[in-house]
Amino acid sequence: MKTLAKISDFAGKYMAIIALAVAMIALVFPAVSAVVKTSYVNILLGVVMFGMGMTLKLADFKVVFTKPKAVIVGILAQFVIMPVLAFLLTMVFQLPPELAVGVILVGSCPGGTSSNVMTYLAKGDVALSVGMTACTTIMAPIVTPLLVLLFAGQTVDVNVVDMFLSIVQVVLVPIALGFLINYFFEKAARAASAVLPLVSVVGISLIIMAVVAANQAKLLTVGPLVIAVVMLHNLLGYALGYLTGRALRLSKAQMRTLSIEVGMQNSGLATSLATVHFAAMPLAAVPGAVFSVWHNISGAAYANILARSAGKDAVEADEVEQAAA
Repeated sequence: MKTLAKISDFAGKYMAIIALAVAMIALVFPAVSAVVKTSYVNILLGVVMFGMGMTLKLADFKVVFTKPKAVIVGILAQFVIMPVLAFLLTMVFQLPPELAVGVILVGSCPGGTSSNVMTYLAKGDVALSVGMTACTTIMAPIVTPLLVLLFAGQTVDVNVVDMFLSIVQVVLVPIALGFLINYFFEKAARAASAVLPLVSVVGISLIIMAVVAANQAKLLTVGPLVIAVVMLHNLLGYALGYLTGRALRLSKAQMRTLSIEVGMQNSGLATSLATVHFAAMPLAAVPGAVFSVWHNISGAAYANILARSAGKDAVEADEVEQAAA
């Protein structure tokens, strides 16, 4: 068990590198990687969400009542900034409909599961991060389909009811099951928590492999364009999330948290929804797969920058206190 825990810790620490390596393997050897079918994406995402549920406790939702301003700001920022950014980027870059739908799907999804880890590394407010991710995820079955309808409904047919049912099936149900196991079998869940990072990394990596392998030929053609849009979407999300927190006078730890929560999306869900609901537009799943790789790379680097900034803030605060004394 200790060996498995070490492997899991390694996987969680180097998720960005692993995701990038998997994407490259699928791109270079699509025939080998194609053993993971796109039809498995929902199952894989369900497993990842189940693991997330096993980490949740009732206490994680207390932040809604103890820090209501920060939570409300975070939820609004998540569901306003990212979908609007996605829509604007599709317009500026004049993306074809299937890529535009994929980008809008990414922007309309709730916060990503890895944002909690990045917030911890950035010395942000981890409780707030977990609470925001949990709240936006629970709201996703209703909010995400409506946002996709609003921003993509003019271009493609969006079945809001079917999308709602899909999100309930692959997100809410697995999370609820994981939460119940954690609640009623806390010791077993605590023991299993050591390997949950490995489960998440494997699940997300296999989703990336399935989507990249299935779209290898087209991805080689549109790859640079998709990568540019995804990078801008993510980086602008970080920037606007931070500026929103600053404008509303949140604490610096909360500003760091809001920035990461807004910038990092549940791209696995976006990929799943694209695979199921836009099967006639296979490229719609590509932005989610690319985002999965990129936001883990950028998130790790950005968290490091924020952590250094937090360290400098702490030193300056100590110097001010000593001077005052």
